[in-house]
Amino acid sequence: MEFITFLHSLLRYAVLIMVAVAGFTALRGYLGRSPVLTWHRSAAIIAMVLCHVQLVVGIILYANNFGTFEERFGERPDLMRFWKMEHIATMILAIALVTMGRSLSKKAKTEPGKQLRIAVFYLIGLFLMLAMIPWPFMAKFSHMYQWI
Repeated sequence: MEFITFLHSLLRYAVLIMVAVAGFTALRGYLGRSPVLTWHRSAAIIAMVLCHVQLVVGIILYANNFGTFEERFGERPDLMRFWKMEHIATMILAIALVTMGRSLSKKAKTEPGKQLRIAVFYLIGLFLMLAMIPWPFMAKFSHMYQWI
């Protein structure tokens, strides 16, 4: 189980980087009215696939740790609420937004429409991910784990 936790922690950086690259590339393309290039599409697809892999790994962790939340965080209801509800619900929403952005971009008729959909959905998803990651500089998480 430690390997899965390590993988989940490490994979977050790839997810954040690729979602940011895809989102900001699409935004730059939309604002500059440039065509959608093959690598733009590839970045969006890779970001979405990484999000889905991260979700599967996270669900495995969630299922295996669900029974231990109370013993680990029983004295800290704020931490238990974060791990049991806030983190997973917000991450599922963020990944759903990324998936919707990719799906809607395929249905758009114009290149700027495709870029706008990717930019909006991916960047909102990125913001939600950044908000719900338990960063080591956040006071309530700094003591919990070793950070990568």
